[in-house]
Amino acid sequence: MIKIAGIDVGNDSVKVVVDGSSRPILIPSIVSPGYERHILQEEDSPLKALDVQIRSPKLKRSNQRYFVGMLAMEDQDNSELEETDNKATSDQALVVALTALAYAALADQSYPAAGSLEEVEYIIGTGLPVRSFVAFHSAFEERLTGEHEVAFLSTPGLRGRTVRITIRRVVVSVEGAAALYHLATNDQLQVNNDEIHNGCIGICEIGALTTDFPVVKRMNIDNQFSTGEQFGLAAYLDSIIRDVEDQFGYRFPSRAKLIGRIRNREFAIQRVGEGKADIRPIVDMYFSRAAQKLVDLIRKRWKKYPDIECFYVLGGGASALRSYIIDAAGSMRLRFEEDSEMLNVHGYLKLAKSKSGYSQSGAPAN
Repeated sequence: MIKIAGIDVGNDSVKVVVDGSSRPILIPSIVSPGYERHILQEEDSPLKALDVQIRSPKLKRSNQRYFVGMLAMEDQDNSELEETDNKATSDQALVVALTALAYAALADQSYPAAGSLEEVEYIIGTGLPVRSFVAFHSAFEERLTGEHEVAFLSTPGLRGRTVRITIRRVVVSVEGAAALYHLATNDQLQVNNDEIHNGCIGICEIGALTTDFPVVKRMNIDNQFSTGEQFGLAAYLDSIIRDVEDQFGYRFPSRAKLIGRIRNREFAIQRVGEGKADIRPIVDMYFSRAAQKLVDLIRKRWKKYPDIECFYVLGGGASALRSYIIDAAGSMRLRFEEDSEMLNVHGYLKLAKSKSGYSQSGAPAN
């Protein structure tokens, strides 16, 4: 049986939603070289210890061992994607994506024995930023399509299990536009929001390394006015990490660790000894600067194309910056959505279903 899935290969995290499953999967886009672990107490969740060996003809170095996601988050040799990386060609992005798809194949089931081989076939929907879509969507599709194998090593609950992934088809769309398609349709791919489906909608989709400004008119992407910027929240997170270290001697091991603290509103850090320090002023300064830059870019896009009826601010960056953007926007009304960072992946799933013949609902053009 072929599974249909949406996968958002984000620069900060990879998100997977499989058709028929109620649980989205989110894995931070962090990897580090794997090695034999000295385990004193096994983790209570497989996602906390994704220790994998991946074989794929699409990787420059196949059959390598990696720590992925939360297990790599604290590792001193971990790596996160940088502005010079392209997710369509990045080995690191592919490693996390394949790990997520392998985990998704096992997440809702239990298999009897270590050493077992599970085979899964996928049709997947995914996306790329506006500025890289035209040049790289074919390469991204080719890179994902085919057969890959993921073996779980010391991962609790999955130790010794191997998943052979065959990706039969990849539907690549534009980030942000997919999120809008999700907002405009229900689970049966029928239109449930005429304003969005029939309107001229501007989108500001804030990611870790890119910010996209697609314009969607009656579910068609405007080729002339859609654009993107090669900056995202990551640069501001890096500045916060640097300033916190300079001022307090405390080093966040990764952006993911910092954003987790911010998301939980845990602004107090432990200093050497028993003292604590408040990093909220540093976060406020950089997030206010980021918000002002984004609001200026939205205003510029809206003035250039005044037929835009409303502007949606979406993506993981929108969730983090929401209150700062509202303050910076003043009287300019912008629209936000809850669970903003998950909208694209749900849209990718719906587009994969639509393109695979599930429904004849109108979907944004690729």
